[in-house]
Amino acid sequence: MVNKTDKPVLLLVDIQKGLDDWPFYGGERNNLNAEANAQRLLQFWRSKQWPIVHVRHSSKNSKSPLHDSKPGFAIKTEVAPQNHETVITKQENSAFIGTGLERLLKDQGSSKVVIVGLTTNHCISSTARMAGNLDFDTYVIADATAAFAIKGIDGTKFSAATVHEVSLANLNKEFATVLTTAVILQQW
Repeated sequence: MVNKTDKPVLLLVDIQKGLDDWPFYGGERNNLNAEANAQRLLQFWRSKQWPIVHVRHSSKNSKSPLHDSKPGFAIKTEVAPQNHETVITKQENSAFIGTGLERLLKDQGSSKVVIVGLTTNHCISSTARMAGNLDFDTYVIADATAAFAIKGIDGTKFSAATVHEVSLANLNKEFATVLTTAVILQQW
């Protein structure tokens, strides 16, 4: 899956302290090990000296825990960037809108992106869909992503696990290949 001339880029999307404010986002979250798995992948990428891009969301809503004036804007300690790693800030769901990410990836000759982070049905999905549409070979890591419960338009509550699984199913084989942390660590 990986050759020496095309090193995959790890995109760590919105793994920020503000996403620990569960009541703000609906209260229930799945996959509480997502950050730990993202950390494992980050360590693996660092050991391979493959490219890493940290993406953080700067909310336009001043009440959001992800607003740049709030402590929640900070990237979580377990995946904090090192000095030489790229950090981009976005204000939209997709990491490609208004950030220069596409140009960055193309300038470094990358055609593969591996996406981890929060949340599966929002910024992970938007970023993966755009990556696929932009012809990047795109991978989403199921156990290094997570979602929150949501209510449907009729008030039906969908569990975080359901939101996560359906979001991944919508992405898989259409916009991205969905894998697990173990598969990446064992096969790449």
